[in-house]
Amino acid sequence: MPAAPTLNQYLLNKYNKNGPRYTSYPTALEFKESYRENDFINAMDLTSTQKLSLYIHIPFCHKLCYYCGCNKIVTRHNAKADEYIDYLEREIDLRSQQFSKRSISHIHLGGGTPTFLTENQMQRLIDKLNLAFTIDANVEMSIEIDPRGVSLEQLDHLFSLGFSRMSIGVQDFNFEVQQAINRVQDEQHIRTLIKHCRKLGVSTINLDLVYGLPKQTQSNFLSTLSKVIDIDPDRISLFSYAHLPTRFASQRKINDHDLPDVQTKLALQQSANSALHLAGYQHIGMDHFAKPEDELSIAQREGKLHRNFQGYTTGKDLDVLGLGVSSISQVGHSFAQNHKVLVRYYQAISSQGNAVTKGINISRDDCIRGHVIKRLLCNFQLSITEIESTYMINFSDYFAAELIQAQRMAEDDLLILSNNRLKVLPLGRPLIRSICMLFDNYQSINTQKQFSRII
Repeated sequence: MPAAPTLNQYLLNKYNKNGPRYTSYPTALEFKESYRENDFINAMDLTSTQKLSLYIHIPFCHKLCYYCGCNKIVTRHNAKADEYIDYLEREIDLRSQQFSKRSISHIHLGGGTPTFLTENQMQRLIDKLNLAFTIDANVEMSIEIDPRGVSLEQLDHLFSLGFSRMSIGVQDFNFEVQQAINRVQDEQHIRTLIKHCRKLGVSTINLDLVYGLPKQTQSNFLSTLSKVIDIDPDRISLFSYAHLPTRFASQRKINDHDLPDVQTKLALQQSANSALHLAGYQHIGMDHFAKPEDELSIAQREGKLHRNFQGYTTGKDLDVLGLGVSSISQVGHSFAQNHKVLVRYYQAISSQGNAVTKGINISRDDCIRGHVIKRLLCNFQLSITEIESTYMINFSDYFAAELIQAQRMAEDDLLILSNNRLKVLPLGRPLIRSICMLFDNYQSINTQKQFSRII
């Protein structure tokens, strides 16, 4: 395989900005506090029978991982989850009535650490979902797993409940890196868990990796990648570490001097891309890899790949109903987010049955720009004629200012721009977020400061 083109310092200085990961457009920073439950209800199509995807946020973790930017509560008291499920059940009761005509085709548990729940607590939650909603017989159920403390018996129970897709957080196998992020975990235990998942018949195993962590070098990260390739998961998520200590207090425990510089971080990404490509994985969007026969790879090749708050997905552009503290729903032309602080979530559920605290109604312009951004993130290219026919616009007129900037990127060999297509070149792929930012109508110097660097 020919060597991948490398970004030089000039291009890094020019394009390595702070920018969103675009799990939504507009991003959550644009959600308005004036948005209320009535806005959410108005966004619903009460007559719709379209299938629905559920996301349930479990905020609890037994230990603090220094790198993590998720909404989480660190505690060793599992009983706290009983109280949380009490409130979740009340939210489920309300939402299941509102969406009574729609069946559930996807259920995803994220966090925090969903495997914080005991078997009895997990059983209680799934029983409630089955009682309240109409669940498809072939529902796709996925869960995020912290392998520390997870037993084979726990995997047995999760599989018996219907979880057939499991995402296991590895981040890095190097002990020095694990110490630096306060996440020491045993490689052999992870291998044993994955072997057991396969024995059970789990359909998809994903491993999460993070590059740009403290103490990471090209040598020790390639060693981690070699071990991951040997484990042979179906999918690999390769996330860029977002160091934002002003936003996430736990990251202040990381020594800035231990972090790789931008050139090293870029080298980590590119060497990982090469290693995974040589191992037969297909690059899915900006941060995912999958085997060629995996549904994600097939969807990308067929132009049917989608992206939402859970990352890349094969499902159609389904509405997503978020349940639990900090969860985000995408229903109709609207985003709605629950309270991020647990006590406020409890208070809101107690007083009004819902916990919506902010959101946004999506305009036609938002839809057009969101469609463009999603296509670039999913396919690294964009059919201009598709956008024109879908929204009845003249693309060159609608995006006249953006195309001037895109032409400058084309002159830097980041993309190719023609009358009917925009295609991201290999040199531009690491900067895909920067390319998407061309079409973001909300970008400003102030908003950029709240995001991490692209590389």
